[in-house]
Amino acid sequence: MAGHISPKRLYYTIFTALMVLTAITVAVAFVNLGTLNFPIALGIAITKATLVILFFMHLKYSSRLTKLVCGSAFFFLLVLFGLTLSDYLSRGWHTAPGGVSTGAGTRVTIGSASAQPAPGATDAPAGAGR
Repeated sequence: MAGHISPKRLYYTIFTALMVLTAITVAVAFVNLGTLNFPIALGIAITKATLVILFFMHLKYSSRLTKLVCGSAFFFLLVLFGLTLSDYLSRGWHTAPGGVSTGAGTRVTIGSASAQPAPGATDAPAGAGR
């Protein structure tokens, strides 16, 4: 079976695109985009990986079976990411080792209906109880 021969110009173009995307990745790392930092970095990484897989690994010119295997692997990877993110995103954001912090000097312990004052929080007036 003969392989596909691509012109050198194509490889230089893909290499240049990868270098530009790497520079964009570095530039974006120094800009605070809030919650968009991760999705943008992930999008750039996926784009770079796609270019490498399609052209340098010759998936673009491979058989249907090879494309199916690669697509199945990416589908499985997406399932794993989905399961991981669904677990991560469903957790509470304001948890503390002793319970869930309410932020008002009161600590609610998980599994207990009673509220206890947080350490260092005093409800008594100054000088009382001495």
